[in-house]
Amino acid sequence: MQETPFCLRVGHLPSYSMSDSNTTDFTNPSTFILLGIPGLEGAHVWISIPFCAMYAIAVLGNSTILFIVKRETSLHVPMYYFLCMLSVTDLVLSTSTLPKMLSIFWFHSREIDFSACLTQMYFIHCFSVMESGIFVAMALDRYVAICHPLRHSTILTNPVVAKISLAVVLRSGMLTLPFPFLARRWPYCTTNIIPQSYCEHIAVVKLACADIHISSYYGLFVVFSVIGLDVSFIAVSYTQILWAIFHLPTKEARLKTFGTCGSHLCVILAFYIPALFSFLTHRFGHNVPLHFHVLIANMYILVPPMLNPIIYGVRTKRIRGRLLQLFTHKGT
Repeated sequence: MQETPFCLRVGHLPSYSMSDSNTTDFTNPSTFILLGIPGLEGAHVWISIPFCAMYAIAVLGNSTILFIVKRETSLHVPMYYFLCMLSVTDLVLSTSTLPKMLSIFWFHSREIDFSACLTQMYFIHCFSVMESGIFVAMALDRYVAICHPLRHSTILTNPVVAKISLAVVLRSGMLTLPFPFLARRWPYCTTNIIPQSYCEHIAVVKLACADIHISSYYGLFVVFSVIGLDVSFIAVSYTQILWAIFHLPTKEARLKTFGTCGSHLCVILAFYIPALFSFLTHRFGHNVPLHFHVLIANMYILVPPMLNPIIYGVRTKRIRGRLLQLFTHKGT
């Protein structure tokens, strides 16, 4: 493989052959090269500092939630089951990208094996779809808890929660399974340079020297079916929730419930807006600077795993109380 120069200008990525022959098709190239954040190579070390801090907060926060919920049997209820699923999803999503990203920033370790790239691609998209499904499940739980509080325990029983969780996992696994298989079938014969910090589906298949309309259309189908259906369901749920909040008897109860739902909505928006922006920019945002697009794509991977344990965990009274008890007990 040729030695690849990395002082590349944004939007001017030259073609590098993966062998001495430019005419040979490679169904499975040996490696890809991840550029990190093109155009900001000189600032990679500085960019890595907030990225590393966000990853550390995500790992610590989500691990703490899992530990507390497992330890406290009083938290073994639907809301906290879904919260644990969200924590596991965030841990997998961030861990599948951040270690490699930091190795690019710190050690210039830009090469990634073809199979490892496809594996990373699957994990990123699978757990992104899973996170969207968990937000829907949590919106359902909040709807039942606020709009039908007396029936909450009879509607969301443990078997029902298990079925919802299984449906979320199966949907994400099956919808995203074609991504790596489609990417593997294309020939790659012009360049192996991915102008990204991780192996995103459309960024990889764009390197193929073949008609990739199947991959592109399937990606559109997954995004608009998942985001369209999930956001619609969440919007309907929170519309009903807000209607119920405005009919609560006291102002204090309204403000308390609205504050909790407002925090949840902020987390949901922090997940969907960067994800949709990154997806649409890949296809239609030709005038968006590449470094800005890559930064937004990284925020979509980093920010929700960091925010979720803070919003859903620290601001949840029962988890906050158990956490304070844990530290108080250790202090004494």
